Amino acid sequence: MSRRFRAAVMGGSGYGGAELLRRLLLHPEVELVRVAAADHVGEPLSAAHPGLEGATDLVLEDLPPARVAEGVDAVLLGLPHKVSARAVPEILLAQAGSTQRGPPVLIDMSGDFRLRDAAAYERYYGAAHPHPELLGSFVYGLPELNRERIRRSRRIASPGCFATAVELSLLPLARAGLLGGVVHVQGITGSSGSGVSPSAGTHHPVRAGNLRTYKPLEHQHLPEIAQALADAGARELELRFVPVSAPLARGILATSFVELPEEWTEARLQALYREAYEKEPFVRVPRRRLPEVAAVSGCNFAEVGVAAGPSARGQRTAVVLGALDNLVKGGAGQAIESMNLALGLPEQLSLEDRGPWPP
Repeated sequence: MSRRFRAAVMGGSGYGGAELLRRLLLHPEVELVRVAAADHVGEPLSAAHPGLEGATDLVLEDLPPARVAEGVDAVLLGLPHKVSARAVPEILLAQAGSTQRGPPVLIDMSGDFRLRDAAAYERYYGAAHPHPELLGSFVYGLPELNRERIRRSRRIASPGCFATAVELSLLPLARAGLLGGVVHVQGITGSSGSGVSPSAGTHHPVRAGNLRTYKPLEHQHLPEIAQALADAGARELELRFVPVSAPLARGILATSFVELPEEWTEARLQALYREAYEKEPFVRVPRRRLPEVAAVSGCNFAEVGVAAGPSARGQRTAVVLGALDNLVKGGAGQAIESMNLALGLPEQLSLEDRGPWPP
């Protein structure tokens, strides 16, 4: 039976692109018909991603954005920030003049359309946004926060990897009216989040056997985390975020420290988290352990957990943890989740695998 929908990928030669392609090729309802990239042009997908050897006859093509979006139902952009900001307007302009039945679902995995505030974009991304008029026209693609809005949208800005881990960790507190003031967060990340091209800080000989802090208190995911949590109910939130690069390829572990009223015991917090996520298809709250990267490596599941200290001066410190695979739930998998929702498909399609063990 033929598949009902057609999809194209732009930016298919990177690590995020690899995960997009792998899962789209497995998708029972969506056919991958076109892959654009700046590298390995004219070569099979396996030239960039050896694991796709023999999976398809598609080749990597050098195509303008409007051509990528031609005649498809979904376009997924795996481009770096600042590059997406130039490609998206070309796609939207082509859509406006199209005679096809309706515009395709456009899902951007960069940070270019997550923020609503142009000044925040300029501060954290180091340049003025070239199309500030488009900010706010994309739905933020975190299904656990915006599922129904994603279903109705044709423009989706998929969240960042750190942002997803921190947001999933803190959403139950925000919704319960418990999140405000200063919250300290440390996020530990694997090397694939830095992209396919090595740099002085991400090259394997420097990274292996090393832990290194970078962009302390200034990471570009800070404003999107604050924006999403405010949408969920956080008030006067001040995030203090320190990212740490770790010697592993995949995975993020985010640890947040929150001061709560003393009546919020660990048992009560765990009950809050289990209730918040009991119906979510891709968020687990382990009962016998705390979240860990190995448990979610290679899959679209995230884990969250909470521990609480003793009462002191009417308050109690809670430690909230979130773990996920930065390329799947923190990247391509979540983008496909949003694509499924926007196309009216079951959210879990091509994402239900549990990942390997050992990782």
